Amino acid sequence: MKIKSLVLTGFGINCEEEMASAYQSPNTTVKILHLNELFLGKYSIHDFDILNFPGGFSFGDDIGSGKVLVNKIKFKKLSTGKYFIDEIDKFISQNKIILGVCNGFQVLTKMGLLPNINGNYEEEVTLTKNDSGKFEDRWVKCKINPNSKSPFLKNGQFPNNLIELPVRHGEGKLIIKNDEIKNKIIEQSLNFLSYTDKNGTITDKYPANPNGSELNCAGLINPKGNVLGLMPHPEAFLSLYNHPNWGKLKRENPNISEDGQGLKLFQNVINHLK
Repeated sequence: MKIKSLVLTGFGINCEEEMASAYQSPNTTVKILHLNELFLGKYSIHDFDILNFPGGFSFGDDIGSGKVLVNKIKFKKLSTGKYFIDEIDKFISQNKIILGVCNGFQVLTKMGLLPNINGNYEEEVTLTKNDSGKFEDRWVKCKINPNSKSPFLKNGQFPNNLIELPVRHGEGKLIIKNDEIKNKIIEQSLNFLSYTDKNGTITDKYPANPNGSELNCAGLINPKGNVLGLMPHPEAFLSLYNHPNWGKLKRENPNISEDGQGLKLFQNVINHLK
């Protein structure tokens, strides 16, 4: 049986095609749907195994990135009488996977799905304006937390647990509600991806850390391990040739894989569900 992946679009989301491309494999089927098709009951998220919130500028990011889309999701009443957020809660309880990238990560935090330490879908962290005060669009280096339980990026998959991915955001600074939440994120290794300098040392220094996030966080998971959000774009590094310096990488290592590092995240998700 094939793994079924749903990629949401509409209202300013604009990375849906790249996200869908990440799931092109013999073991998966992928469908791109406008959110209204779910709201109107034409499709159900429960027909899928993975729910993807891609990057983009939902509702123009006019009232904080992702906030308008979150309100639409949380307070949308379906024809069944249930709220859409209740369907998402059921989806998570069935051990299915939710992935949010960039604007999708912003949506998951403001919806209370990440990190959701207390299990009540209250907003425990948020993502706000970069310390630089501007949109950041470049490649960054990140370190995978070796203690993380995340099935998305695993300990030892990359040399020194380092991965390169592009960032494209104006509001990527993670702010944590209080010290209690922060300590639990640390204790449970929910901060699964951190910004590093060119030598692979975790850093809060700009520009290696593009936004000034607390804990130098580039990605979070929930305690259950089936909801993931990250600011860098793994779907933008599916091929080695996406990398701006692919020529040098290939000269230094002629046997290097032609798969991009970001592709591994999606392969891990599929293998985990299988």
